Amino acid sequence: MTIDNPKNKRMLEELLRVSKENIPKVDEELITKAFSFTLEAHKNDIRASGEPYYTHPYEVALIIAKEIPLDDTTIVSTLLHDVVEDTELNLEVLASEFGKEVADIVDGVTKISGIFRGQEITKAENYRKLLLSMVRDVRVILVKFADRLHNMRTLDYVNPDKQRRIAQETIEIYAPFAHRFGLGRVKWELEDLSFKYLNPEAYDDLVKNVQGKRKEREAYIKKFSEPVLKILDEYKLNYDLKGRAKHLYSIYRKMIKRNKPFEEIYDLFAIRIILDTNNTNNCYTTLGIVNQIYLPVPDRFKDYISIPKTNNYQSIHTTVVGPDGRLVEIQIRTKQMDEIAEKGVAAHWRYKESKTASDKDLEDWANWIRDIFDNASREEARDNLLESFKLNLYQDEIYAFTPKGDLRRLPLDSTTVDFAFDIHSKVGHHCIGAKINGRIVPLDTKLNSGDQVEIITSKNQQPNKNWLKFVKTHKAKSNIRRYLNKEEQKIVDIGKEMWDKKIKKLKLSYSTGDFSKLVTKLKYDNHKQFYSAITQGNLNLDKILLPRKEEEEKKEQESTMEFEHFADIARKDAGGVLVEGKKTDMLYSFAKCCNPIPGDPVIGYITVGEGIKIHRKTCTNLINISTKDSSKLIPVQWPHTDESSFVAGLNVKGEDSPGILNDIAHAIVSVKNTNIKSININTNDSTFDGSVTVYVNNLEHLNRLIDRLKNVKGVFVAERFESG
Repeated sequence: MTIDNPKNKRMLEELLRVSKENIPKVDEELITKAFSFTLEAHKNDIRASGEPYYTHPYEVALIIAKEIPLDDTTIVSTLLHDVVEDTELNLEVLASEFGKEVADIVDGVTKISGIFRGQEITKAENYRKLLLSMVRDVRVILVKFADRLHNMRTLDYVNPDKQRRIAQETIEIYAPFAHRFGLGRVKWELEDLSFKYLNPEAYDDLVKNVQGKRKEREAYIKKFSEPVLKILDEYKLNYDLKGRAKHLYSIYRKMIKRNKPFEEIYDLFAIRIILDTNNTNNCYTTLGIVNQIYLPVPDRFKDYISIPKTNNYQSIHTTVVGPDGRLVEIQIRTKQMDEIAEKGVAAHWRYKESKTASDKDLEDWANWIRDIFDNASREEARDNLLESFKLNLYQDEIYAFTPKGDLRRLPLDSTTVDFAFDIHSKVGHHCIGAKINGRIVPLDTKLNSGDQVEIITSKNQQPNKNWLKFVKTHKAKSNIRRYLNKEEQKIVDIGKEMWDKKIKKLKLSYSTGDFSKLVTKLKYDNHKQFYSAITQGNLNLDKILLPRKEEEEKKEQESTMEFEHFADIARKDAGGVLVEGKKTDMLYSFAKCCNPIPGDPVIGYITVGEGIKIHRKTCTNLINISTKDSSKLIPVQWPHTDESSFVAGLNVKGEDSPGILNDIAHAIVSVKNTNIKSININTNDSTFDGSVTVYVNNLEHLNRLIDRLKNVKGVFVAERFESG
């Protein structure tokens, strides 16, 4: 099939003519080559209507040239947009014949077509974002709008079920999306055609009503317009005034919303005044002229020139009371505003010399468009225009499907694990693998927009720390860390329990400081690491604790011997004891259970064969045996008067520092009537441990001395020397 065919030749001539009318620079040779290429590629393909398939890409290209004129590359890409999807030719062939730019646009359109095949529409806004996330060039979306518009125009030739599915998809996704791009004419036609197939009875009734009132409406608009035109001419304004038929779906929605019949929808009467000027002040002059002639309806005035809509739409809207009391809606705008309202982004470009894009969210589309077209230097070449349409709006995120067609939005480079946690934390915890588009893949596989993902789970699976190396989402990271922390705490708790049981069994005790020193000595960063090492079997507690046990037993033995030595000295120094107030030759000894020393209140207990046992009066053993036979108790006391003194021993512990011995000695002698018998201090690392032997008058004197020592800086412990 060749271009020489008269019909094909006429088609090409028409496409070139429309392209040159609407696009500043046209590569006729490239468009001709693309047209010839699509004729050959689709020569054996037939549409449902029975027409040759190539008529479809041709008609879509005409829509681009007329309705969304941007550049000749878009027209070439449109002619070729179905080649990869419907023929044996691939992207490499297109790239070699027409360049990478064209191949990329065709690839984008092909991917979008694949997404909607077999997917249930659940959240239209997410699908619109999905479309954007899949392409890097806004022209892909523009081609898809034109492709969908032509498919809707020829929808009569497919079965009713497919008609409704495509119409529903169009009205939920493509029509609102076209509105965001400022493509008013495309949006209206997509809505009306969708309405035709979704509610054919209401559509047919509305068509009859609108056509039935057509002559009446035209006559009324003429009558309404005559006085307005007269004054506009007097002001010598260049304008175009035309009656504006509301599109059918808009009328239908208003009937439903207001619950009114067709006859009561007042803005069926509408005109548009388009001024051939760039001076927006003329729009307000025209508004003043209209308001002089007809009474305005106050709450029906909107100024979209001062504050444009989010799709960059600009116009003045007002409603006035016309002849016979009928309400007429009037739109006033410049020619430039009108073309932008009808043709959107592409039309806006035609009024600028050069532009540069910046990233903006689609929801703030107006600002994005203004940045593209207004924030560039005049010196930039027109060739840089297309760079301004590189679409970065959603390049930092992707959209993927569940097997049921639910859409999930995730950050760029997200993996199957991120997807699993996005569905539910339990699914994430137990995922062992995934299927992407039916193919089993590892957990760290990165997702692309449009992927259908099925997560494979197992009850025995749990997160591991390696997942943190590749997951992207906060939800996945926080859930994995929470689980790992919980498991780590379990290990720590088990280790602590093992430690506590062991030291209890060995009858050991560790102060907070001693424990911290042990952890540091064994080269662990903290207590948790230490306990974890115990649980994991990396620490032999017997090896650590048995030497400590032996050392403590040795110390205890030494302490006992030291005490016994001290007690002998103190008792001799005191002169023994008095029995019933007198010195006695009776045999007596000091009980080992309470080890009384001078200063302790004492009492004797008469034993069989061992003479008198001297106990402290507070001794528990003494209390227990005396309850059985109190007659064996006998009064005893230390032989001293109020002026005499006795030897007392003190244990002192604290932080070692220069002059600490001098500070301790000074504190002792500062207590009146206190004499030092001996001081013995031992240092170990940064601490000291020692004993002090002093002469004191009584227990009150001793307690004052202890309080004074406790106030010495660096002293942690000051207590009376007792038996272990």
